[in-house]
Order: sequence, then structure tokens, then C-alpha cells
Amino acid sequence: MTFDNVRGSSTPGRPSRTHPNVSGTPSVVQSLRAHAGHAVPFSVEFNPPRDAAAEARLWRAVRQFECMHPAFVSMTYGAGGSTRDRTVRVTGELAQQTTLLPVAHLTAVEHSVAELRSLVGAYADSGIRNILVLRGDPPGDPLGEWHKHPQGVSYAEELVRIVRDLGDFHVGVASFPQGHHRSPDLATDTAFLAAKLRAGAEYSITQMFFDVEHYLRLRDRLAALDPIEGAKPIIPELMPITSLRTVQRAEELCGRPLPDSVMRRLRTAAGDGGEENAAAVRAAGIEIATEIAQRLIDEGAPCLHFITLNFAKATSEVLTNLGYGVTAAPVSV
Repeated sequence: MTFDNVRGSSTPGRPSRTHPNVSGTPSVVQSLRAHAGHAVPFSVEFNPPRDAAAEARLWRAVRQFECMHPAFVSMTYGAGGSTRDRTVRVTGELAQQTTLLPVAHLTAVEHSVAELRSLVGAYADSGIRNILVLRGDPPGDPLGEWHKHPQGVSYAEELVRIVRDLGDFHVGVASFPQGHHRSPDLATDTAFLAAKLRAGAEYSITQMFFDVEHYLRLRDRLAALDPIEGAKPIIPELMPITSLRTVQRAEELCGRPLPDSVMRRLRTAAGDGGEENAAAVRAAGIEIATEIAQRLIDEGAPCLHFITLNFAKATSEVLTNLGYGVTAAPVSV
């Protein structure tokens, strides 16, 4: 897919460009409504596989989740496009070979505008209409200094406009219950979120958190700042902790240390012996995730978005605890 295949270029003297027709694909917001029923919809996040073995594991999880009927599934994007080709291919296969609704991640890190348009075109060629737009973190060090590509963009708001201008796409963005680590304060961070939504984003997915109060305060801040944009879905992201080893990964995804109350429960479960009581830690992690999810349901969250790390079992256990009719029987962690 080349840049010339996508509509939206303003290059003088060039004809308007069109992308393949993907208008028959539902949007995330439409899917949330269709899945509402008697339970809050849920969705899951996959990571791009780095080799054949990881890809096989991903597809096992995909088929397990397919039986559970999530509202949508998202595929993350490697820092700096490090998994670009595999990500685009596998996300396309999700659209073409499953009944799932895939959402492709798109980040601005180390990409020119021309490259970003080409990527959107590649997704469109695969029948993907839903894209989650992120500015992205620097590769290698998420907390490092962020550098704009010389021919790229600086903010996710700009990327939202690029994708929307390219055609019939539905766009989501990230939101940060505790504020993005680069924002000077929560008010500024909320203003950035409102700007992304005004630019054409239809919903946001939060950064992972372990304190529901942060989510509720974000929702209230956005509604107070802009009631129209505040009415758009803010989808909370959560991840069951299955071992102390995954705590570090969780903190990387949160951008913050886990709350002391959560760590105390996990450490108590681990025990004082020389070896971690792995079964107890896992049980505590599932219990914590279930409690967080239930509180979000009670508070009217529009969807529960689970980070899976390409495993199905932990998420399915949480859903079962919540009373969802999970029909699959995953065997993975």
C-alpha cells in the first residue's frame, strides 16, 4: 500500500485519493451498543508477536476469546514501529479470518506523515475501519525525551485529524486517569483529551489503573470541562496480576507504582518463604481485578478493556467471577 492509495493528501496537482470501502464494518461505539445487553461489554488487547512461536500463542488466545464474543479487540503497535510489518499483517488477519472486530493502534513515534498515511492505507486494505491513535512513547525508554519526526506530528490530536481526513475511519484515543507523565497537571491533561475528542475521536481507552477513584475523577473532569465530549465513552483498561513478576510490567503500563493496598495484598499472598506462593499471588490478582471490574460496572463504565499479554485464562476467570457467560475453556495463563 502506497501513500497514493489513500484519500486526504493536499499535494497540489494530485487527484483526490480513495481507500478501499470498509463502510460495512461497525465502529467501536456501535459495537458497544450492540453488545450492551444484560452485561457491560468487554474487550481485550493483544500484543504483536515477535516470532512464530509467539504468533502461535497469540492465535490460541484469539480463538479462545472469539468464543467469548468481546465487543472489540485491539492490537498494540511496537515502539517506533519495531513490529510494524507483523502488526499490520496480523491485525489484518484478525479482520479477515475471525468474527472479531479489530482496532489497530497507530503511533506517531518515528514516523513521517507520509508513512502514517501509508499505514492507514495498509489497514484499510485489510478491511480495518477502527484505529486507536496514540502519540506513543520513545522506543527503549518510555520516560525518555520525546522527539518529533522531522516530517511527523507532535501531538495525537494532529494524528486524529490525519486519520479522519483520510476517509471513513472511526478513531479512538488514549486517556490518563492519573494524568500523562508529560502533562504538567490534571487540568492540562484533561484539556488535551478534550482536544483529541473534538478533533474527531469517538471514545478513549484509559491507561491501566488500580484505583477506580482516578477513573471516576477523570470522567467528572472531562464532563465539567466539555459536556459534549464528556458524553463519549471512556473505556477503562485493567489487567489481572498473575505473579509478582508481572507487577513490574503492570507498573510500566500504568506509568505509576501500584497502590500500596494492592501491593500489600500481593506480598501477603506471596508469603515470607524463600519462594513466592505463585498460586496464592495469582488468586489475589484475579480477586483484585474482579473487585475493580465490579466497581467499574457499578459506576456505569461503558466497557471493560483487558490487557491480556496474549493469554486468555486470567481474563476469562475475572469475567466468570463477574457472572459473564464465558463459553470458552482457556488453558493458558
